[in-house]
Amino acid sequence: MFKIKKQLWKLYSSSVLGNLSLTGAWVAILASRGYSLVEIGIAETVFHITSLIFEIPSGILADVFGRKKMLMVSTVMRMIGNIVMIFSNDLFMVCTSIAFMALSYNFSSGTGDALAYDSLKLADMESSFERYESNQLIIYRLCSGISTLCAGFALAVGHRLAYGTDLLTGLIQIIVISSLHEVYAMNPEKDTNVKIGRRLIACIKESFSFLKEVRKVIGLMLCNSFVGAVDILLLFFLQAKLPEKGIPEWSLGLALLFMEMGGIVGSKLILKFSKLSYKRIFAVTSALVLTGFLAEHSPLYFVMILGGFIAAVGDDALQVRTNAIMQSMFPSEQRATLTSVESFSFLVIMIVLSPLAGVVFTYW
Repeated sequence: MFKIKKQLWKLYSSSVLGNLSLTGAWVAILASRGYSLVEIGIAETVFHITSLIFEIPSGILADVFGRKKMLMVSTVMRMIGNIVMIFSNDLFMVCTSIAFMALSYNFSSGTGDALAYDSLKLADMESSFERYESNQLIIYRLCSGISTLCAGFALAVGHRLAYGTDLLTGLIQIIVISSLHEVYAMNPEKDTNVKIGRRLIACIKESFSFLKEVRKVIGLMLCNSFVGAVDILLLFFLQAKLPEKGIPEWSLGLALLFMEMGGIVGSKLILKFSKLSYKRIFAVTSALVLTGFLAEHSPLYFVMILGGFIAAVGDDALQVRTNAIMQSMFPSEQRATLTSVESFSFLVIMIVLSPLAGVVFTYW
């Protein structure tokens, strides 16, 4: 018998295992190993290129072959990346590891949400998805904050032990994922005798046909992605800007954790405004992120920190509401594919905004 509570708790547990890591500050780890900022930049470029190429195909594979299987593939990709990084001794091996990490991200992004929504749909509990999404963002923010705080420990124990710990976590995650109930998007009886190639092509055609017919979804994707990109870039550049404004070194990690906690506040706060229109939600959350952006230019580091917190509130509040609306609109057969299209739009916007943000945050 299908038990929705157990299914959701397993998805939550998998998220904790996937996001809690000693290697979250991988840039600092590479820098401590002697890699230059240029080399680290090359590695990050490899991550983004890999993500762009495989984001949508990974969603299609999840819809065609099953979400549980692709979550397993995601974990295996991360474990391979960990192994390669442990034995890496040059930039090529580092970039290879980073590419596998990107593949892990691709195969998990959207797949978990698709499995969760269709699981809730099977239990006639679709209205609970917004709460589920809120909980997932809380997990992400907490794990991200804790991982940042662990950066010093990771540097102390060395990259091999740090990535070895991630490898062990991956093994536990595989056990958790293997116990999930697969809610298969396509009808097994209908699709058994259909060739794999035709199933893949059909999924692609139907997904983009849906986007063409329901253009509101594209607007939701772009609005959500733009606001999220601004917030992430703001928090990223604050890591470098706060020390320039005189924040004590010992408190930098705590400041970054505090700003991450803004996302938790936003993801819980949005649940109290279920009847508020999306236009108003977008206006308020965009204003919060803009406030954070303006606060970044303050000469006082505590004002900058507060701005980062406020921006995170707006970002995650909008993320929860947007995802809930889009999932209610997506056809089950293309749910993971369409969610991957949203992730793809976010990656494109990040690539466009990143160099512009570097100039703005440096000279304005």
